[in-house]
Amino acid sequence: MRTLKTRRALRAGLATLAITAATGTVIAVAAPAIDLTVRGGANRNDGDQTKDVSQSVIGGRARNVILLIGDGMGDSEITIARNYAEGAAGRFKGLDALPLTGQYTTYSLNKTTKKPDYDPDSAATGTAWATGFKSYDGAISVDVNGVPQKSLLEEAKAKGLRTGNVSTAELQDATPAVQAAHVSSRSCYGPIATLATCPEAALENGGLGSITEQLIDTRADVTLGGGAKTFDEVATAGQYQGKTLKQQAFERGYQIVNDAAGLAGIKRANQNQPVLGLFASGNLPVRWVGPEALSDGGKKAPVRCTENADLPANQPTLVEMTNKAISLLDTKRNGPGFFLQVEGASIDKQDHAANACGQIGETVDLDEAVQAALAFAARDGNTSVFVTADHAHTSQIVEAGSVTPGYTVNLLTADDAPMTINYATAAKGSSMQHTGTQLRIAGYGPGAANIVGLTDQTDLNTTIRRILGLGTKRS
Repeated sequence: MRTLKTRRALRAGLATLAITAATGTVIAVAAPAIDLTVRGGANRNDGDQTKDVSQSVIGGRARNVILLIGDGMGDSEITIARNYAEGAAGRFKGLDALPLTGQYTTYSLNKTTKKPDYDPDSAATGTAWATGFKSYDGAISVDVNGVPQKSLLEEAKAKGLRTGNVSTAELQDATPAVQAAHVSSRSCYGPIATLATCPEAALENGGLGSITEQLIDTRADVTLGGGAKTFDEVATAGQYQGKTLKQQAFERGYQIVNDAAGLAGIKRANQNQPVLGLFASGNLPVRWVGPEALSDGGKKAPVRCTENADLPANQPTLVEMTNKAISLLDTKRNGPGFFLQVEGASIDKQDHAANACGQIGETVDLDEAVQAALAFAARDGNTSVFVTADHAHTSQIVEAGSVTPGYTVNLLTADDAPMTINYATAAKGSSMQHTGTQLRIAGYGPGAANIVGLTDQTDLNTTIRRILGLGTKRS
């Protein structure tokens, strides 16, 4: 447990960062009134930071860990979103507030040769931090030989901690799935796909079942996201054969909600009554939309993003899901701690679609969730927070008003200046590719200093296990 002195140091480390658990944002705001033409005008530091940084370096364990993942959120995606929403000299109140930062490598392994695959997918990268094992693209918490390996969420639950898994994607998608399931291919969402693609995992073949069936079995205290469609599939074997997976979850004691009002009405979550929020048939719709990237898009007049008119009014936001998950998992120091993973999924999905406004809005969405996590951590004094991504992506800032061999779009930022964004890793109409660069990782709280410098994605697993005391006897 943290001492009073350490808790005060943790709170002090965030005192100057003006963290607020925001619930919304305007699409473009005025950039800070800063004279960038003078010496030091663009400085981000305010005086010597040595004391502030030293106060942020705290060893030992924490009761709780919150891990936030921006899927596909490389440095380029963060910079694009910051430029647009806050201005070039601006700062995100969440993503840019964590006091300790580093970089980590993300390569996966070739399943046959066991050599590095330099451009990984979300399944292999998620498996790396969830289990500590490098694996192949498509693997969901199995190692390169196909052997299931325990996830952080499973280990935390086994130790008696409370657990949560939140995403704006389908809950069967790679990032949430790596904490709850073990299959050879990420596409094995339900019994139908599992029989066809992962027959060794099918219940009728003695396997663990599809991703959705395993998610129900894993039984996190709080599970929130999309993917309701797969829960309508019927079990083809096992105790619940002939019943839908949703009916199975209900009969096994889950509190199932499908909108923001239903989620707000939940008062408690535990192993007797875990919460399952299914807020969309597939992935949750994004908050912002804008112009399509075109071969000549950079030459067009710069425009601003707009709110997504098709965003359901009753869909909970990522920050609302994050705040609710924290409130349900937190036992106010009188009970066990918790492990919570939160994913902003559609930064990646909109980058694949070359949709700049979509990916920017989802980055802002994640920033709000980070603010909520940090606000709780500052109050609690015994929580570590980590923010990172699974892999880098396509989008790049290029010369304003230019065109490239790829596809470009021209946006008007908070600086009231044009920003041209380029997508050039696939043909028009195809899915833009991931890229293989190292990624930013940021942390706050006990043990966060272990992410400073250059680490690997698997180091994050080791760091979180050490902070929570996983792998030791249940306390």
